[in-house]
Amino acid sequence: MSSSTAASHARWEQVVERLVAERGDALTRYAYFVSGSQDDAADLVQDALVKTFGRLRNGFSVASAEAYVRRAILNTYLDRGRRTSRWRKIAHLETVTEIAPATSDGSDLALDLHEELRKLSPRERACLVLRYYEDMKVDDIAATLELSSGTVKRYLSDGLSKMATRLSEDALDEEISTDSHTTTDTTGVRNAS
Repeated sequence: MSSSTAASHARWEQVVERLVAERGDALTRYAYFVSGSQDDAADLVQDALVKTFGRLRNGFSVASAEAYVRRAILNTYLDRGRRTSRWRKIAHLETVTEIAPATSDGSDLALDLHEELRKLSPRERACLVLRYYEDMKVDDIAATLELSSGTVKRYLSDGLSKMATRLSEDALDEEISTDSHTTTDTTGVRNAS
């Protein structure tokens, strides 16, 4: 290895080390919001780092490297979503024993946005994360995802609508559950049973 190659290799390693040390937590949080899973987030960050720095890269600053890694995280997640979508088309052919989770009367129906985001399509989820977590404008999201602005608006609208519907259904279910545990006495006052 020549001395100039060794020097550029050392600079490249320093950028990766600084990026992971200074921005690793932020990248993992971003991947978590994109994927909805802590385990997947760690994998996405690792895959993105390998894709970004798999070949010797020169001229990266920490800021520019972070932008490349964030883009690689998003692309990797969307690619996995495409594979999952293909799998869903044939998944019904595989038999799996369904086991219903245990429920209790005191189950907590806390608002879990991560769970609701996980239920969306990969593109809807990506658009919502970029809009509300990254605070990007519709045109910027369109450029990032290589979609038209109208398509981004549709994904945002559809994703928000699905989440609102599910959240209102959960609230209604909780209200019905609460009402079934109360009675009204002859004076019209509700009493818990």
